[in-house]
Amino acid sequence: MIDPTLILVLVGIVSIACQFLAHKVRLPAILFLLLAGILLGPITNTFTADDLFGDLLFPIVSLAVAIILFEGALTLKINDISGHGKMVRNLCSVGVLVTWLVVTPAAYFILDIPLGLAALLGAIVTVTGPTVIVPMLRTVRPTAKIGNILRWEGIIIDPVGALFAVLVFEFILTQQNAVSHTIFAFGKTLLSGFALGAISGYLLGLALRHSIVPHYLQNTAVLTVILAAFAVSNFLAHESGLLTVTVAGMILANMKNVDVSDILDFKETLSVLLISGLFILLATRMNVDAVMSVGMGAVLIVLIVIFIARPLSVFISGVGVDITVKEKLLLSWIAPRGIVAAAVSALFALKLESTNYPQADVLVPMVFIIIISTVVLQSLTAAKIAKALNLRLPAANGFLLFGGSQFARELAQELKKNEIPVILADTNWDTISAARMANTDTYFGNPMSEHAQRELDLSSVASVLVLSPYRQINPLIQVHFEDQLGKDATVLSLAQNNSDETERHQVSKAYAKKLTLFDSFVTYAYLANAMSKGAQLKTTAITETFTFEQYVQQYKNNLVPLLYINDKSVGVFTADNTLNIQAGCKVLSLILTDET
Repeated sequence: MIDPTLILVLVGIVSIACQFLAHKVRLPAILFLLLAGILLGPITNTFTADDLFGDLLFPIVSLAVAIILFEGALTLKINDISGHGKMVRNLCSVGVLVTWLVVTPAAYFILDIPLGLAALLGAIVTVTGPTVIVPMLRTVRPTAKIGNILRWEGIIIDPVGALFAVLVFEFILTQQNAVSHTIFAFGKTLLSGFALGAISGYLLGLALRHSIVPHYLQNTAVLTVILAAFAVSNFLAHESGLLTVTVAGMILANMKNVDVSDILDFKETLSVLLISGLFILLATRMNVDAVMSVGMGAVLIVLIVIFIARPLSVFISGVGVDITVKEKLLLSWIAPRGIVAAAVSALFALKLESTNYPQADVLVPMVFIIIISTVVLQSLTAAKIAKALNLRLPAANGFLLFGGSQFARELAQELKKNEIPVILADTNWDTISAARMANTDTYFGNPMSEHAQRELDLSSVASVLVLSPYRQINPLIQVHFEDQLGKDATVLSLAQNNSDETERHQVSKAYAKKLTLFDSFVTYAYLANAMSKGAQLKTTAITETFTFEQYVQQYKNNLVPLLYINDKSVGVFTADNTLNIQAGCKVLSLILTDET
C-alpha cells in the first residue's frame, strides 16, 4: 500500500484542484470531488478510505458530518422561513414531503430494496443546498423572483431536509428491534436529540451573549462543545448525535442578541476543508458491483426524481401562490442535489453496514448517481430552458459598490434611477442602515465571506467599484472579484494618496496601476470632502445638439465624469481611458461646487 502520508497529501492536492476547476467552469465543486474519488478508488484502485483509516473511518466521518450539519443549521433562522414568501415556505415543507412520498415507493419497487432503506433514500434526496444552487444561478441568471426562491429554498432546505433524513434514519434503526422496543428506542432518540441539542445550543448562546468565553477562543470552544454534545448524545441514545447538533445549530441561530457570524465563517472554512477531503475519500468506497446490480433501476429513479418528484413538489407547493406556469416549470427543472445528501448518505451507509442492514451498500451509489446526474444535466441545460421560457435576465450590467459613504449611497440612487441594478456592501452597520432607508439593495458584511457566497446575489453584477476607506481590505476585495467575476468584469478602486506615507506603508506598484477609478486625483478623501461641501451627482443626456465636449465645457473644472450609460450598457470613466461619448448616451457625473 502507498504511504498514508502521501495519500493524504494526494487527497489534499486533488481536492484543491477540484475546487479550482469548479470555480473556473462555474459548476458545483461536489461534482468534481465525487468524480475524482471514483477515479482514485474503484476505477484505478489507487486506494480506498477503508485502507487509509481502517476502524477510524466511521468516527472520522461521523464527526465531519456533525460539523457540516451544525454549520448548515446555523444558517436557518425562523424569520427566513416566513420572510421569503409562501413558495419558499411550501417547498421546504410540503415540497419535502411530496418528494419523499414519490421517491420512497419508486425506490422500493424499482430497486427491490427494503422499505426502510427506500424511505431513507427518499428523505436524503429532498435536499438541494446553496453550495450547488448558487454556482448554477450565476450561470443561468434567472429572473430575480425565481433566483430568490431557489436561493432561499437551498439555504433553508439544507438543515430542514437533513433533520428529516436524520429522523427517518433513526426510525429505521430502531425498527430492527422488536415492535415493543421500536417506539421506546425512537422516542429515546428524539428526546435525547432535541433535549440535549436545545440545552447545548441555549447554553452556548448565553455564553456568547455575555462574552463568557474570550473572543479568540469562541470558535474553538463552540466546535469543542458541539462535538462533545454529539458524543454525549450518542452515548445516551444510540446515534442521536446528528439530531443533537442540528437542533443546537438552529437554537443558536435564532437566539436574540447572539452574533454567530464569526462562528459561521469559521465553520464554513472548516466545512470546505472537510467536504473537499471527505467526499473524495467517501467516493473511493463506491461499490461498482452495487451500482451494476441496480442497473436500469438507477436510471429510472433519476428520471423519477427529476421529471416526477420535483415538478409535483413545485406545482403542489405553488397552489395559491402568485407564480406563473412558466416560473413553475423553471423551478421544476433546477434542483441539483448537493453536499448534505452526499455526506449523510455515506455516514448512514456506514452505520447500516455495521448493523448488517440488507442492501445498505446500494444507498451511497444511488445518492451519488442522483447528485452527478442532476448537477450535470441541469447545469448544462438550465440556462437554455430559462431563455426558452423568457425567464433569463439579459447580460449582467449591474454594480456592486463596496463602501457605504454618502457618495456611494447617492451613486447607488442615480444608478437605480437609470434602471441599473446595484448592490451596496459594507461592514459598517450605520452606512448599510442609511442605504436601506433609501431603499437600496444592500449586503451587510464582508462580501468575500462564505456567507456572501451563499446569500449575495451577483447574477446581475458586471462591475465592482471599491469605494471604501478600508485600505487593508480594499486590495483583497479587488483581487477576489477579479477572480470571481472573470476577465470580462470591471473591477476598479479609487486612487490613494500615498504622499504622506513611508515606503513600507505604500501600496505596490502593481496594485497602484489598478487604482484608476474615475480619475487619478479622485480619492476617498476627495469624494468625502466634495460631498460635505454640497457636490451633487447628476445624469445628463448627450444629444446631437449638446455634445460631450460642450457638456465638459459647460462645467469646466467643476465636473468629474463617473459613468456613461448607453441604453442598458454602462461604462466607467478611469484615469487612463479615452472615451468617445456619442449622442444617445447619458453621462453620470459629480458636479462640484465652487467651494470644492
